[in-house]
Amino acid sequence: MKIQIIGGSGTGKSTLAKFISEKENIKWIDTDSYLWKDDSFTENNPIEKRIELYQNDMKSNSSYIASGSIFYWCPNGFSNRDLLIFLSVKEEIRMERLRNREIERNKLNQMWLDENGEYTNDFIEWCKTYLSEEDKSMAGTYAEQSYQMEISKSPVLKLESSRPVEELYTEILNRLNLHSK
Repeated sequence: MKIQIIGGSGTGKSTLAKFISEKENIKWIDTDSYLWKDDSFTENNPIEKRIELYQNDMKSNSSYIASGSIFYWCPNGFSNRDLLIFLSVKEEIRMERLRNREIERNKLNQMWLDENGEYTNDFIEWCKTYLSEEDKSMAGTYAEQSYQMEISKSPVLKLESSRPVEELYTEILNRLNLHSK
């Protein structure tokens, strides 16, 4: 089983991947661990280091569930996957999840109120461009992820992530079983 989950920040990629990893007893690859040097999310790994980490995971894991994308710095990454999952959720829910996560992480440090009186920061402001950005080379955007789905050699499954993770998991297993026959 080799699965990659993409979608906007706050759609539940990590939550679903962790759940599948535990249920199937397979490696969970959080692509943030390639991008960032540590959990402070302040300093990026150089591309050479990201590729080294990715290659080590591919060599040492015959099965995996990957949450996130490496497309903009490694376009052929996860090309051996069995299934590409695209998660989406209503934009209001996604933004609320992101605000709550950022408040929990930052304790309101480095946050301010936006024009609607909602807490925000640079990351949240970037996340607001997810749907409006049209350049498919811009990482972490709907345009880029749509392009990934368009050129995917593996089947693509689109899921709405406000549903319980158990339901999503069952749908994923059913899809994998259909394609393995």
